[in-house]
Amino acid sequence: MNLPFILDVSIGLIFIYLILSLLASEIQELIATVFQWRAAHLRKSIEVFLLGDAKDSEQARVIEIANQIYANPLIKSINQQAKGLVSEIPRRFTWSVASAYRSLTHTQSNQKQTVFNDNRIGDSRHTGPSYIPSNVFATSFIEALEIPVVEQSLSGTRLDNFKNERLTEIENIILKLQDQLGENEEYEEFFNLIYQNYAGVQAEFEQAVWNFQQGKLDLDNSINSMINSFNKFIESLQINVPNQELLSNSLQKLQLVKSNSFSSVENIISQTGMRPHIREIAKAIERGSDIYEELSSALQDKDSETFKRIENIIDRLPPSMANNIKYLAQRAELNISNTQRGVNALRHEIESHFDYSMERASGVYKRNAKGVALLLGLMIAAATNADAFYIVTRLSKDSALRDTITQNAGQIVLQNRNQLGYVDIETLRSQTDEALNDIALPIGWTDANLQRQAGWTSKQRRPFPIWRLITFIPGWIISGIAIAMGAPFWFDLLGKVVNVRNSGKPPASTAKNE
Repeated sequence: MNLPFILDVSIGLIFIYLILSLLASEIQELIATVFQWRAAHLRKSIEVFLLGDAKDSEQARVIEIANQIYANPLIKSINQQAKGLVSEIPRRFTWSVASAYRSLTHTQSNQKQTVFNDNRIGDSRHTGPSYIPSNVFATSFIEALEIPVVEQSLSGTRLDNFKNERLTEIENIILKLQDQLGENEEYEEFFNLIYQNYAGVQAEFEQAVWNFQQGKLDLDNSINSMINSFNKFIESLQINVPNQELLSNSLQKLQLVKSNSFSSVENIISQTGMRPHIREIAKAIERGSDIYEELSSALQDKDSETFKRIENIIDRLPPSMANNIKYLAQRAELNISNTQRGVNALRHEIESHFDYSMERASGVYKRNAKGVALLLGLMIAAATNADAFYIVTRLSKDSALRDTITQNAGQIVLQNRNQLGYVDIETLRSQTDEALNDIALPIGWTDANLQRQAGWTSKQRRPFPIWRLITFIPGWIISGIAIAMGAPFWFDLLGKVVNVRNSGKPPASTAKNE
């Protein structure tokens, strides 16, 4: 027995397992599509990610938040469905099969129909995406938690407090000046002008806060509007103030308020915490915290709709999820240098954590898929009577069969040699289908194979010797394990063996000289 003979037998065996692996992968892909394994596994992994505990991932509050995330237009746009009658009929069939499968495997009423819809929010989809980019998930998650609303409300509350404190300071200075001057008709016109200008400042301050709370202005522009209004108020006093020491002192006090409280937008935000740290935002959705009390006391009377939205998300938020958000917020704050990027940093931290979680979920799915592949491999080996020992025996004895398989296998490897590191399964499947027109593989339950394996054909009057099947089982098991290795594995191995059989490629220098 020489080396070329051993290589030819190996090529024949590898080629047969390549064909059976392609069949197994096609069946597995069909099953995964019908039962939506990838989409359902992703949905389950997201629920585990949200709660942080696989045992409690079925909690109603987590499912509700997951439904809200899946209802986000960003994620809906990922799950595009083909239109038309031709695509609708098979899709409805797969939905029916998947629905029947889930009705048997799930006991909760909200999952008997589908795990992807939520009738309460008008979402009637039967399927979901098999992959969600981390940035899309992070944005949808933050929107589901109403974090932008919390940030806006907390900043608006502190902006309103800043407005009230500054107006009180200005009013106290004016009142103190009026008390010191007393009832003097000489200054009556001047004080009328002061109160008129103060009323304008008050109205402009109120307008700036209202514009921010309504989302018409950002925080920087709102504060700039207040600074400009206060500067105009001081300029008006400087022009109209009588030449008296007492009035000059009051003007100096206003200048001091300007330097302390209206110096710049950055100083105002930094001193008042008007743009909340991300950790404060995380604490705002934790009932009983100091930030929550600050926010609730300011909103429950002034903005009941916003307060209801925040209360609703807090009621739906499991304690473990709230702790996870606090942990991510703390990590996010370690990676930022200013508060302006707080929510963006939290979004980035959620993206990183989601990617890491999905890597683990992908590993779980691959292990489960490998188990299914092994089961399919064993079933295909038995169904096709792919007895590894019989296949090797046939290849060893039938030189014509070896030559035919070797020739076709070599052509397939040559056609795909330019695809470095990548195997197109569809192209490979079509090429092997064409090759099978010229090859009678030593598998199957045909009379020719059974005659050689068990000495029996269907033409014989005696029944098939059932006990002989026991001798087939070890070969089926070996073939089943081999089929589960996958088509890419066998194709790569086939290319290497074919190269060895052909003594490899010519040296680079020789090829260039020729």
